[in-house]
Amino acid sequence: MIIIGEKINGAIPSVGKAIAERDADFIRNLAKMQVEAGVDYLDVCASVDPSEEVETLKWLIDLVQEVTDTPIAIDSPNEDAIVEAIKFCNKPGIINSVSMEGKKIETIFPVVADTEWDIVALTCDDTGIPQDAEQRLRVFSDIMAKAKEYNIAPSRLHIDPLVQMLATSEDGIISIMEVMREIKKQYPEIHITGGASNISFNLPARRLVNQAFIVLAMSAGMDSAIIDPTKEDLVGMIYATEALLGEDEYCMEYIGAYREGKFGQKK
Repeated sequence: MIIIGEKINGAIPSVGKAIAERDADFIRNLAKMQVEAGVDYLDVCASVDPSEEVETLKWLIDLVQEVTDTPIAIDSPNEDAIVEAIKFCNKPGIINSVSMEGKKIETIFPVVADTEWDIVALTCDDTGIPQDAEQRLRVFSDIMAKAKEYNIAPSRLHIDPLVQMLATSEDGIISIMEVMREIKKQYPEIHITGGASNISFNLPARRLVNQAFIVLAMSAGMDSAIIDPTKEDLVGMIYATEALLGEDEYCMEYIGAYREGKFGQKK
């Protein structure tokens, strides 16, 4: 599983406060905490007024790169801010995100086409978030046509089928799992990602729903996730599911992660 640490996000009240007060140590500590938990990428999202976003992203990225060389996931709804923020990164990471909305793909794909940057692509367009599997797969096909046009390999794409709140879903995650399976069937080398905690909004005991979702989603092909890597129960569930799916030979990754204290140590 490719783990993208979600904690440096200005939409989180404590992080928003740290950004407003330019509390550099708070941001550095968030980065170090997630790296110690074993993330593959560190998501950096400013969540500030657009007029301040590029400057804030630079401040955040610089702080993260002071304490780790873990690749950055640049996270913004503003494609122009993403293009600027790429310049601040010491090495390629992930763009989070593009979609068929507006000019996002046409702005970002040409910039990253001949680079080693990976890209999160959302299955939505100018009509909004599709409400069924068929519509999501139609948008996915449009994204792949654009990727082919810019010669971007499927292996560089992390497709987000847009997991929504379970509390407002009519069929649980049946449609999402259908989308995941079909995407993997068409492009085995592609990645499937998403914000795992989105599923449990407005529900009690959210961690249980998040853990159950990870197991089901991984069985349908999810191999990348935006999560809080300090949640030991969730991380442990990921390692256990990989072992159960036959993706961890002789459970060596599971055993190693346990010995390193990534999960299962707290009573």
